[in-house]
Amino acid sequence: METRRLGRTDLEISVLSIGGLYTSSLAGGVAETQRIMRGAIDLGVNAIDTAPAYADSEKTVGEAIAGIDAPLIVTTKLGGRPQPFDPQDIDGLRHSVDESLRLLGRDHIDILMVHEPDRPQQYRWWTSYDPLDGPALELMDELKAAGKIRYTGLAGTTVTEMTSLVQSNHFDVVLTAFNFNVLFREAAESVIPAAVEHDMGIVLGSAFGQGFLTRRADIEVRAKPIWLAEARQQQLLAYYDLLDQAGMPAFEMCLRFVLSHPAVSTIPIGCKTTEHLKASVAAAAKGPLPDDIIDRLDEIAAMVPHRPWEEPMILPFGKNYVGPGIANMGAAVQVGKLKLENE
Repeated sequence: METRRLGRTDLEISVLSIGGLYTSSLAGGVAETQRIMRGAIDLGVNAIDTAPAYADSEKTVGEAIAGIDAPLIVTTKLGGRPQPFDPQDIDGLRHSVDESLRLLGRDHIDILMVHEPDRPQQYRWWTSYDPLDGPALELMDELKAAGKIRYTGLAGTTVTEMTSLVQSNHFDVVLTAFNFNVLFREAAESVIPAAVEHDMGIVLGSAFGQGFLTRRADIEVRAKPIWLAEARQQQLLAYYDLLDQAGMPAFEMCLRFVLSHPAVSTIPIGCKTTEHLKASVAAAAKGPLPDDIIDRLDEIAAMVPHRPWEEPMILPFGKNYVGPGIANMGAAVQVGKLKLENE
């Protein structure tokens, strides 16, 4: 598998890595995670990203990789542990890292990221923004000096605040999620250029939009749920038409699109099974998309250059998203109308 330089860390990372949300009891647990990790290493994947917030992923991953001798880049995060979580408590943050090391069965963490540092007041990470300061930065310096971590990073889902944090030049890697894929391009305006300027490794999360980009919802989109902007509806229909014209599975188009961006270092894939892993590796092996498909995707993305403010971050197709008064949403959209529960 192709490897790329992870920014100023100079680590060579595989273009696909394992996303840790489903390497946990949320999917196949230790047994399946072990199969996924052994299969991944055999296929040239050399990195996994996990976090305390991903259910029991750290524990599951630690048990699954215990007998694996191959070099492996392991990323985890600060955030959400211990409870109640206080990002201003440096002792609590220090305990969280020690717990990550214990659960992962490692004597160091390759990259420690601040998880969700960018949604104002969700977690009050910083005591100052200019200059950037806070207990997390103090702890990261301490852990680097002690050899417990090698590099530092940010893992977030916004654009404006993440760009400011990237520009602080305190971090080696940025994981940006939900804002660069076949339809969403906000990160290309500032987060990615800022990371390139500071020679940061770029980890591209949610290339599949947590599934809404790979599970087609043609009937539902045509029925236009009340939350779906008309411009987004037309964009999705154009995307579906392109998939049909290209004769390409949606997951392949999504993966090959983000691989086409030279600044992206790696794409974590949230595979639940070894079959998911093998399909993703086979798609990535085909390389970047042809120019004509990229050009058409650029045109489609430009139909909605910025997300409507009321739009959910993960588009909830196939879900009962209008409340308890609606039953069997899937059946309702099949006939192009909503049915009340008591009809």
